[in-house]
Amino acid sequence: MLVAGPKAAQLVAPRLFRGGSSSATLAPAGRICLANWRQSDGEEVVVAALDRERVEIHCHGGLAAPEAICRDLVDAGCERIDWPAWNAIDSGDRTVRAALVALAHARTERTAMMLLDQYQGALVRELADIERLIDVGDWQAAHNRVAAINARRAIGAHLVEPWRVVLAGLPNVGKSSLINALVGYQRAIVYDAPGTTRDTVATSTALGGWPVELCDTAGLRDSGETIEAEGVRLAREAAGGADALVLVFSAQEEWSATGKGLLAEWPSAIVVYSKCDLGAPPADGRPAGIATSAVTRAGLEELERAIVARLVPNEPAAGAAIPLDAEQAALVETLLAAIERRSAEAARAALAPWLADAAGRA
Repeated sequence: MLVAGPKAAQLVAPRLFRGGSSSATLAPAGRICLANWRQSDGEEVVVAALDRERVEIHCHGGLAAPEAICRDLVDAGCERIDWPAWNAIDSGDRTVRAALVALAHARTERTAMMLLDQYQGALVRELADIERLIDVGDWQAAHNRVAAINARRAIGAHLVEPWRVVLAGLPNVGKSSLINALVGYQRAIVYDAPGTTRDTVATSTALGGWPVELCDTAGLRDSGETIEAEGVRLAREAAGGADALVLVFSAQEEWSATGKGLLAEWPSAIVVYSKCDLGAPPADGRPAGIATSAVTRAGLEELERAIVARLVPNEPAAGAAIPLDAEQAALVETLLAAIERRSAEAARAALAPWLADAAGRA
């Protein structure tokens, strides 16, 4: 925890006991102090004064120890706030604030590295470069730079929130088995009878280092049974809203008009043929697809690569500027419109508060 303010050291130091004495020194700044809190046999803490107005306190894990120390500090006159609220107060640079909050919720190493680039100023540096291009009247170069940032908006929206990948298809073609094989455990119920999956079943994982939510769905068929019909409705709804749709067909079933209809309905879907451990798909006029087996795991790596390529066709280079939230996306849109009008005044007005924030931080 962090105690910050003009009286930080004054409040903390008298509560520390070290070597049988109270008021362990917190000077010089950066010195680490091992002590007990409030009494010689109290909670063991590690304390360091970062400067005159900021003191870090580290104690044992769990809830009881930090909660007791927080209550004691509040009783002494401190105000308790959570770290996102403190981040908003402590950092004047809105890009740093957004990146730090997102970093705390990063799900994979790949996305954490991209968020770290934003925390270290990737977007602000790019905005400053764009302003210089506008100043010299290089409108085409400025447009290209802003358009490149704008093209990364979908990636920015999914550095924390997972991409939604939906597996859909006819009943009993092996969708649930593929889900289980991809995540490495039995998340979805597998049974031979068609119609086992009645609702959408989602599970979070990572594919290619990207956070992904895999969604299993009810088999797509006409049904007079009320619950199954509702499951089919939900399946179609999920398929329509997917970031990537995987249509699964059985390699052991003849290619049918129903299969053609599903492809006509979702022509951009990734096509997969399951159960290929029982035999290759016949040459019966069906379109090309990825041959897979949940039993032998054949084709799963190819399927993963195909999903990742659909979600992120152009992966950003290290250090690339990526808009993280709606405010940053709105800035990019406004800036792009100003550049297309070749309005230096409007472009500078859009950039000014962001660059001022960064200048204040520096």
